[in-house]
Amino acid sequence: MPRSRLNVREFLGGRRSGTQRRGDWSPEASLQPFWDVVAMIPPGRVMTYGEVARLAGFPGRARQAGRALKLTPRDLILPWHRVLGAGGRIVFPKASSQHREQARRLRAEGVRVQNGRVDVAAFWEG
Repeated sequence: MPRSRLNVREFLGGRRSGTQRRGDWSPEASLQPFWDVVAMIPPGRVMTYGEVARLAGFPGRARQAGRALKLTPRDLILPWHRVLGAGGRIVFPKASSQHREQARRLRAEGVRVQNGRVDVAAFWEG
């Protein structure tokens, strides 16, 4: 029987990263701020990895935001496709299935994608 998918709060049992006690570190708790920001991006809007990192409290850590998305458990529902590289660029190679899937999902939400880039009007300030 397949497991049902969870949202960020359900996956972490309602914990917030600020409520962790010293010594209670877990990979999930350290990634939670990034997941929280990504979960807030509304349909039809996008953010860059750098913006996600800044809003998560880690300015200048765009790669860490990307790593957090890469390490997202399969059961956790996150709109990963709404996060882009600098300048609104899809970071996956153009010929990859990930690139096609991200572009497809964005277009399904009404976001204009052309040559692997997203229209500036779709950016969300958070």
